[in-house]
Amino acid sequence: MASTVVRSPLGLLAGKITGNPSPSDHKSPIFIRIRQVYPNHRAVAPVFATLLEDRGGKDNNSSGGMVNNTPSLELPTILEDTAFEVSPRDSPLLPKPLSSSRSSVSIHEGSRLRVAYQGVRGAYSESAADKAYPNCEAVPCEQFDTAFEAVESWLVDRAVLPIENSLGGSIHRNYDLLLRHSLHIVGEVKLAVRHCLLANHGVKVQDLTRVLSHPQALAQCENTLTKLGLVREAMDDTAGAAKFVASNKLKDAGAVASAAAATIYDLNILAKDIHDECDNVTRFLMLAREPIIPGIEKPFKTSIVFSLEEGPGILFKALSCFAMRQINLTKIESRPLRKHLVRASDFCNNRVPRYFDSIFYVDFEASMADQRAQNALRNLKEFATFLRVLGSYPVDTTMI
Repeated sequence: MASTVVRSPLGLLAGKITGNPSPSDHKSPIFIRIRQVYPNHRAVAPVFATLLEDRGGKDNNSSGGMVNNTPSLELPTILEDTAFEVSPRDSPLLPKPLSSSRSSVSIHEGSRLRVAYQGVRGAYSESAADKAYPNCEAVPCEQFDTAFEAVESWLVDRAVLPIENSLGGSIHRNYDLLLRHSLHIVGEVKLAVRHCLLANHGVKVQDLTRVLSHPQALAQCENTLTKLGLVREAMDDTAGAAKFVASNKLKDAGAVASAAAATIYDLNILAKDIHDECDNVTRFLMLAREPIIPGIEKPFKTSIVFSLEEGPGILFKALSCFAMRQINLTKIESRPLRKHLVRASDFCNNRVPRYFDSIFYVDFEASMADQRAQNALRNLKEFATFLRVLGSYPVDTTMI
């Protein structure tokens, strides 16, 4: 059955890991207990699932409370109307945390999620949201910041935002926002970008003197636009440029945008696939308030952010934590932040200001359910000044 996307009637919306160093790479977590962080917030209370070591089936706590000195992996989830500590196996009434398999069901069946994206209708980000969550209600946001805030304030359920392009590189703003906010990466989606030259009906290529679009889109079509002798004018996004050309009935200007934008704003497609490189793919992240529980039944990727003290060989030492365990890194991004006060968010949504010499974002091919990944991060935690797991999620294999 064909999927449909519900458009929002509204206008534009103007995980860390902790663990004591383990002397061995052979310890494995045994069971999970739930600890509520805000006992007075009953409607929607963040909780942490703590993985406890085996102690002969006992908590070594006579009061029945949590053991606070055990190695732990914090996984925020949602617990409703609960004001006491409870083990999930003791109550069948507790909602199950979002699992990777349940996440896939939502993706394929399209469960009417409200999904935020940056831009206006016809943006590539809207297409990515449709691909990630078919049948979703796509909610446009003016800025990336707005999309993050919309998810955190429960105005929407998810956000789908670009993180890197095969030609233009990383979207640094969204890397910074991942650090400042407490959202979790629950998936990724890759979208092939196909730029078109659009204009109002009756306008021919030779009538154009200028072209409007996002700076990256203009750069990706450099050769074609140079041959046409068009002056480039930057705008916030590709679909916004198409909307501007259409609404102002411009006769001397065109827009670089998608074919979907041409349909939405009733523009004529003067030329298709005008980008210089055919391999133009943008990778988007799917963001949510709660993480998914990682699995090992399919290929997984994990994204982390950490900081290190300055010193010779310290980055080599950090990367060795993965190399010695045969974990492949797919991306490493460095952000120098000397003398800049950064508000790095923790899972309680506290944006604690702190100074970092440098921040490193790393993606690696392993699930956090994999013992190798857990041991690698325990090792890294021994000398990293800051470490947070941004998400462990299934790899998008649709374009491989």
